[in-house]
Amino acid sequence: MEGKKVIVGVTGGIAAYKAAELVRLLVKAGVHTQVAMTVNATRFITPLTFEALSGNRVVWDMWSPDSVPMDHINWGQDSDLILIAPATANFISKMANGIGDDFLSTMILAATAKILVCPSMNTQMFLNPAVQKNIRELKERGYVIMEPSEGDLACGTEGPGRLPEPVDILEQARILLSEQDLSGLRILVTAGPTVEPIDPVRYITNRSSGKMGYALAGAARRRGADVKLVSGPTDLKPPADVTFCRVKTTEEMKRAVLDGSEQYDVIIKAAAVSDYRPREKAVQKLKKQKEIQSIELVRNPDILAELGNKRGNSRCILVGFAAETEDLLANATEKLRQKNLDMIVANDVSREDAGFESDNNLVKVIYRDGEMEEFPLMAKEEVADQLLERIKELWESRSSSR
Repeated sequence: MEGKKVIVGVTGGIAAYKAAELVRLLVKAGVHTQVAMTVNATRFITPLTFEALSGNRVVWDMWSPDSVPMDHINWGQDSDLILIAPATANFISKMANGIGDDFLSTMILAATAKILVCPSMNTQMFLNPAVQKNIRELKERGYVIMEPSEGDLACGTEGPGRLPEPVDILEQARILLSEQDLSGLRILVTAGPTVEPIDPVRYITNRSSGKMGYALAGAARRRGADVKLVSGPTDLKPPADVTFCRVKTTEEMKRAVLDGSEQYDVIIKAAAVSDYRPREKAVQKLKKQKEIQSIELVRNPDILAELGNKRGNSRCILVGFAAETEDLLANATEKLRQKNLDMIVANDVSREDAGFESDNNLVKVIYRDGEMEEFPLMAKEEVADQLLERIKELWESRSSSR
């Protein structure tokens, strides 16, 4: 999103205070952010707040002495995205019926940028047939409408009408601002750890947070791919618009991955799967005893190896991950060969500044032909985009050779 130009249009609803956090997130993401407000919006939050957060002049009165002529035309034609949050029933009606009686509504009439509308209002107002008709009209014109959340509303009722959380609006904006260069690709991503129960209380697992896999799934979806994310237990929120499957054990992950795996163009196994599990799970909690107890372990299925064995002549691109603490390149290269992968992403998880639980990663990518590429330390979201770029190149090369 860095370098993109976004206008946040704030209209007169109680959820206008949430727009301040949205502007902060956009600026943090490197977006050139400008804010246009309706007069009624200024009754809920001041223009000064948005000026401080965006670092730019806020327009709310088209006839103000310090207004710039033609801003109502230039803003909407020079920007990449106009984001209306919150969008009240009244303002949605203006957009649907072509009314331009203030700066924001006039700017939208002249705009050539993409427009994202985030309705926010009382539940009965949102469900009113007139409002629904206006929303359908905007959709038909190509506006993107983000469905409101459900829950407690400021008016004391409960139901649809809440403004989506700013982080969710930001994600939708990222999708609209991203090049859809993976459109048409079906991608399966696994993420997080698996857990193997010892008894009803204890289990075997590992330190994987799932952040790398979730970053890959989110980045692929933003770039237009049809994504399924199979995840072990994590505290992360699934990316928007992905098919999400939550599992616990390695056996559960195996079933979720292998079922229909032949339909995917790309499979990225970023999950840290448990290699072993207890032979028997105790029905009751094991009690402490004076003697040291032994737990017999058995091998878990190797999901990645099974995928590699069954791929045959399929052009599906298979990507694995190798989390190592020693002999990084040797171990990763052997895993690439044994499991019939197209590429493997190797990272040293003994480092404190990258890998498990960190927001950053320092990886080396090894390809089937033996070529190796080393990435600098970067955020996992950046790593995800770089890896997808390499996967896209492999896919295009494989498709052109057929």
